[in-house]
Amino acid sequence: MESLEVRRHNETVLSSLEEGDLVEFLRGGYSHWAVYIGDDTVVHVTGINDEGIKQQTNVTHIFSCCGLSFNKAVVRKDNFFKVAGKDKAKCNNSLDEKKNPASRREIVRKAKSRLDEVGYNLIWKNCEHFATWCRYGEASSDQSDFWVTAGLVAGGVLLVAAVGGASYMRNRKQNQ
Repeated sequence: MESLEVRRHNETVLSSLEEGDLVEFLRGGYSHWAVYIGDDTVVHVTGINDEGIKQQTNVTHIFSCCGLSFNKAVVRKDNFFKVAGKDKAKCNNSLDEKKNPASRREIVRKAKSRLDEVGYNLIWKNCEHFATWCRYGEASSDQSDFWVTAGLVAGGVLLVAAVGGASYMRNRKQNQ
């Protein structure tokens, strides 16, 4: 059960939302994103059969954000509080500083136009990509960009370490 503090926080956020706002649900290791369309309702990419909603604090969702299986995600409408669950939400239109948002009516139209669309990819087609596409006409995800970059850096470090270790061992053998 969600805490009273979180419920009150989310009630305040909801009361400040306008149609077309992007909503970020802070899940701990990642964020889930949705588009507010009015009447306490959001449109978002989520797991089919509520995967990713019922178990949103499950660590396995760090890798799927919107469902347990990559092929089991759909764009749908849900109640704001159902999506928030135990987690805090916030309005996040921070890209407005860098990109021009569409009109509120157009953002809502675009979100609704994708209802029932199935498909998900953690790196190229996740819930944040969907939300930013609706608002700015361009899909982007700072979260996936961060994790891809971190993975590339880690891979590079491991490669350098492996090459350096092999070189060290070869020099050691030659000097014995």
